[in-house]
Amino acid sequence: MAERQSPLEPEFHVGSHGNFEHGVEILLTETRPGSIVQLAAWPGEEKKLMEAIRTVTGLALPDGAGGGSSDGVKAVFGFAPGKFTVTDEAEGLALALTKAVTPAIGTVTDLSHGRTAIRIAGPKAEWVLSKFFAIDFGLLAFPVGAGRSTTHHDVFAQIQRTGTDQFDIYVFRSFARSFWKALCHASEEVGYEVQ
Repeated sequence: MAERQSPLEPEFHVGSHGNFEHGVEILLTETRPGSIVQLAAWPGEEKKLMEAIRTVTGLALPDGAGGGSSDGVKAVFGFAPGKFTVTDEAEGLALALTKAVTPAIGTVTDLSHGRTAIRIAGPKAEWVLSKFFAIDFGLLAFPVGAGRSTTHHDVFAQIQRTGTDQFDIYVFRSFARSFWKALCHASEEVGYEVQ
């Protein structure tokens, strides 16, 4: 895998920070997937696109925007009608999807070079994210595997819940450092650890 310099590097300080005297309630890290791909289906071709995603990744998508799934290595979620984000720890996902998704079904765009993936986990993850986004992060409204597309002060973010107390956030690389600093600041109150 070709190593790309992280945009977080100058602000990525491993260790415990903030008010952690009673324990750390947030874990923050950059996940660095090898592939981040966005797909869009032409009207009426959504089911074929979803089947192509399942064939390539082995992950089934539930119907409807926002549904998704993850197996710990690959993840997929719908963030708008007929639009999906797919990630893989390995490189090459865009090429595999391009072979499975014909031009009659939709489009495949490799965003691996243009996005940064940040993971927030811990018992206060929902609480910290609620400081940024007007979304119900409760488990019933935002189940494991589901994804949302939103913004915070003009920073576009795609969020997938990848565990009961864990979310992966994809932001433009050009905004990643600023968003990271804000996320760290928002986590200080409950104590956080950067890994």
